[in-house]
Formats: sequence, structure tokens, C-alpha cells
Amino acid sequence: MKTNSNIASGAAILAGLALGLATGAGLASPAHAQVVRLGAPTSAIASATAVPAGYRTLYVSGQTPTPVKPGPPAEFGDTKTQTLSVLGKIRDILVSQGMDMGDVVMMRVYLVGDPAKGGQMDFAGMMEAYKTFFGTAAQPNKPARVTVQVAALVAPGMLSEIEVQAAKAP
Repeated sequence: MKTNSNIASGAAILAGLALGLATGAGLASPAHAQVVRLGAPTSAIASATAVPAGYRTLYVSGQTPTPVKPGPPAEFGDTKTQTLSVLGKIRDILVSQGMDMGDVVMMRVYLVGDPAKGGQMDFAGMMEAYKTFFGTAAQPNKPARVTVQVAALVAPGMLSEIEVQAAKAP
């Protein structure tokens, strides 16, 4: 099956990267090892990321949007507006820890179906916001990512929650 061979091929690539990073093969020294991002340059995300040993890691809990209009009930805006808010919060957390959005290596995006879109998640709206933070001329790095639709988040009207893992050289 093609999917299984792609997974096996990707696993072999990552295993080789891990071995190369662990042994320093092809690198000046482990201290100079860098995060490796696999995938097509035209893709909005990395298909995989490999983080060298010794990197500082930060796990950012799921962040939800700030209301655009306090409630009750609070109003949070559409998916794009909410995703911009969430990514801004994540950026601020990273900066407070001496990191930036370019250090994000893994992202999990949870979207609620938008009533204005017939209950379907607004993937396009999320991507519009995402592309203002990742894969730009100013910040070209892209994380590995998953995006899923969930039934609900912690407050009515919330459509977007995101968690990330970031890694930075010591």
C-alpha cells in the first residue's frame, strides 16, 4: 500500500536523521546540530521535524482566543480572528522564554465546526491566520502540524485552540 510505504520511508528518513544527529555524521559537531524540517518547500507545514539532543524544549498548553467582545455571552469572532488571537498569545509566551515562532517544531490545532459554515471547520480561515506567522519571508520555518475538528472547546463560541512544542539551541 502506498501510504504504508510512505510512512515506512518517512520513518527510515527520521531514523537516519536521528542516527546522524546522535553520531554527528555529516555535521561539524553536535553543538552545531540544527532542527531538521522535512517536507516540500511549497507545503504550508513540515512533514516531520527532528530536534537534536541537548536543545531546550518548551511545551505550550492549548491556548484559546481572547474575546473580541466581553460577555456574557462573550464573542470571539470567526476562526481567522480567533486563530490570530491564539497565535499571538503563543508568540508572547515564546518571547517571554527567549524563543520565537521560528522555534515551533510541532503544533496541534483544534477547530470547532463554524455554525456559519454549516458546522464544518473553517480550515481556510485558520490557514489565513497561520500563514501570517509561518512560512513568511521574515519567518520561513514551518512546524509539523495536525489540524482536527472537535465537538466543542471550553467556552461557547470558541472555534480555535492551539498547543505547540518549541525547541531552541542552548
